[in-house]
Amino acid sequence: MVKMEVPCPLIFKIVFMVVVVVVSSNAVVATPEFPAMFVMGDSIVDDGNNNNLNSLAKSNFMPYGIDFNGGPSGRFCNGKTIIDFLGELLGLPYLPAFADSSTTGGNVLRGVNYASAAAGILDETGRNLGDRYSLSQQVQNFESTLNQLRSQMDENSLSQYLAKSLVVIVLGSNDYINNYLKPSFYTSSYLYTPIDYADLLINHYTRQILTLHSLGFRKFFLADIGPLGCIPNQLATGLAPPRKCVFFVNELVKMFNTRLRSLVDQLNANHPGAIFVHGNTYRALNDILNSPINYGFSVTNRACCGMGMNQAQITCLPFSVPCVDRDQYVFWDAFHPTQAVNKILAHKAYAGSRSECYPINIQQMISNNNLSS
Repeated sequence: MVKMEVPCPLIFKIVFMVVVVVVSSNAVVATPEFPAMFVMGDSIVDDGNNNNLNSLAKSNFMPYGIDFNGGPSGRFCNGKTIIDFLGELLGLPYLPAFADSSTTGGNVLRGVNYASAAAGILDETGRNLGDRYSLSQQVQNFESTLNQLRSQMDENSLSQYLAKSLVVIVLGSNDYINNYLKPSFYTSSYLYTPIDYADLLINHYTRQILTLHSLGFRKFFLADIGPLGCIPNQLATGLAPPRKCVFFVNELVKMFNTRLRSLVDQLNANHPGAIFVHGNTYRALNDILNSPINYGFSVTNRACCGMGMNQAQITCLPFSVPCVDRDQYVFWDAFHPTQAVNKILAHKAYAGSRSECYPINIQQMISNNNLSS
């Protein structure tokens, strides 16, 4: 029998390669910056909750996921969402979708994604597209997860776990696109002035935030609404001047965003020991649209995947052929940003300036977590 000796450097190289493969495949580090991240929102951050719902708002088919490892998953993007990138920055794995049958037991310990395409702050929002989990339902869905967590740790450990976990909420776009701007489906447009409607949204939003706080959460990142008047869906209405956005739609959004920032001040003042952060998505995306070359983009006014005016009158259908140079596009389809934009937005949420994350960014929230440990 011939005895073969493997050179020591070769053994080291093999072990190193195995370690690299394991780490890169999980895309996490040994010690996450937060024990867990819980996400509520709409299709911007949905990672598959609508897959088995009776809904027109689905993306579990090609070419969605064309650049995502594993292909179509229910993400409304060519690749990763903002939450995927943010999770990588925080050392967390991709979050399981609440509606997935495997989201039980130990699989919920690093967090859960409850976001649902077409969902809004109001329960009625998005009903023209079928079933979805509204914000109030997403909060209820978390309460079922909370029961699972209670079975895995004692009350003291659970209290510390929730207080140090991060809650990210990305909602409000559909309350305009699939509600206020669709008076044929809803009565809201007839009942409320723009100011009253923004107040209505904030009042509903506040109630759900306070519920989550009462359940034990203390770290909140609340993203505002981006410049909806600039997305391909709105440009395709023909209401915008050449090379401009739909002004009145952006003005509607600003009314909500202004109130959200004021709400953050109010919540921080009234709930010492907690931290509420306003994520200025409007400013971040608007900066990309106004200075695309600075970010590496060349196409800002049409979708990568879709048909008709601005490639957005008919959104991305099954087996559509998308653009080839996807990283040059700001928008993937009529409503959603590309993976390239999502990466930028995640980094701005993580380490953005005070004008992008108020009063602090997520990285600074980590320091707050460490001080309270």
